[in-house]
Amino acid sequence: MSKTSIGVGSGTRLATHEEISARSARAASGLKSFGVSQGDCVAILMRNDIDFLVASYAAITLGAFAVPINWHFKEDEVGYVLRDSAAKVLVVHADIIGAVKNAVPRGLPVLVVETPPEIISAYGIDPAQAKVSADMENFETWLGRQKPYDGPALPPTVSMIYTSGTTGHPKGVKRPAMTPEEQKGMDFLRNLVFRTEPGSRAAVTGPLYHSAPNSFGLRAGRAAAFLALMPRFEPEELLKLIEREKIDNMFMVPTMFARLMKLPDSVKRKYDVSSLRHVVNAAAPCPAEIKRGMIEWWGPVIYEFYGSTESGPVAFVTAEESLRKPGTVGRTCPGTEIRILDEAGRTLPQGEIGEIFSRTPAYPDFTYHNHPEKRREVERDGFITSGDVGYFDEDGYLFLCDRKRDMVISGGVNIYPAEIEAVLHTLPCVQDCAVFGVPDDDYGESLMAVIEPASGAVVDLEGVRAELARKLAKYKVPRTIELRANLPREDSGKIFKRRLRDPYWENAKRRI
Repeated sequence: MSKTSIGVGSGTRLATHEEISARSARAASGLKSFGVSQGDCVAILMRNDIDFLVASYAAITLGAFAVPINWHFKEDEVGYVLRDSAAKVLVVHADIIGAVKNAVPRGLPVLVVETPPEIISAYGIDPAQAKVSADMENFETWLGRQKPYDGPALPPTVSMIYTSGTTGHPKGVKRPAMTPEEQKGMDFLRNLVFRTEPGSRAAVTGPLYHSAPNSFGLRAGRAAAFLALMPRFEPEELLKLIEREKIDNMFMVPTMFARLMKLPDSVKRKYDVSSLRHVVNAAAPCPAEIKRGMIEWWGPVIYEFYGSTESGPVAFVTAEESLRKPGTVGRTCPGTEIRILDEAGRTLPQGEIGEIFSRTPAYPDFTYHNHPEKRREVERDGFITSGDVGYFDEDGYLFLCDRKRDMVISGGVNIYPAEIEAVLHTLPCVQDCAVFGVPDDDYGESLMAVIEPASGAVVDLEGVRAELARKLAKYKVPRTIELRANLPREDSGKIFKRRLRDPYWENAKRRI
């Protein structure tokens, strides 16, 4: 492929928009023959692939919900989502099905997609496992037997994303089929944050089972002239892709920025990224120094939005504003309201830290599939929260402190790990890090940091402590700092902090 590519590309494969439309129409017809109808669910257990989009578009055509499943999930986790969603069909990559087939409910149709070469290469998969076994329904063969769907146009849906959750099982965030007015409201906000326009050349850098990459990818797959699907994020591979395909539009997460900034200057200078015009990041707070470095490198093309799977985007900030207000996630999006509330539900004034609640009247509302009581738990007077803590400054800019569940209370003092992690990320010896609370007999909780060293770096722990003490109050310096070669993380790069934290609380008398 090259800068003249039109359609959706993955590795060396390219599907034109016409081919994807035709495949989606046939897939919709085939799904309908399995009994999929308006309001039903189609589960998708795949890495980033062209047919992930095909299956999603087919479900939307029928007014059904595409349900992406995190392919890192183990058998029991996959089984829970399949049962909870009451999926009518499962579409799955060949190399994944073997590990989860016992979780598939009896009688559930399974369509197996051959794992493509670029994914085999990116993840070191045994090529034999990438083939569809004879006892399984081959997606490609099945698709060839279908006629194009010729039924009525139905109100569009969005994917039902299962949030990872902090305790218990994940919850499916389900929005009803959209009215024309709700479609207009959603399109307005997505245009604001994603800016995927006709003629644009976009790239999906994160896994499509996550909310924002899924929303961006499905939109760009139809609206952009070209969409590149990265099978797995690798910093230099992204730079190669940007230069080769003249990519101008991307969604990214801050961890990706951090990994890009760690590249040697010689590698950064090697690739032409002048085609970029709109790179939006979200999903976690972006350390101000990392964002400034990205803006200095890529130019004023770095944007950020704040929101959640439940709320959609509710705040937005440009590169210029980020430089003027380091650390902000922006001002409230048009048509959206944000409140900062205390524990009693009272609205706090500017400068005071509290839990962030928001609402967007024009946006289609949601419920947690099969768990309406969980929906009520996150709402106050029509405003919902994802558990983030923050404040507004005097100019109306929103700043995040941390997740409410990640906040550490040590000796009665509230400490926000994200602030400490932001300082650690500035150290050349640190590839990535996680800060969290562990049990402490005297203080209730004490701070612990786990650092993944940068490649080839020697980490001087006393030097790290000294740097933290230079920039932060003494009580914010972690009492314990450990080094680990590989932190547990999702494919997006997001750290599974719970896996680090939980072992310390397993034998404690209480849990956070």
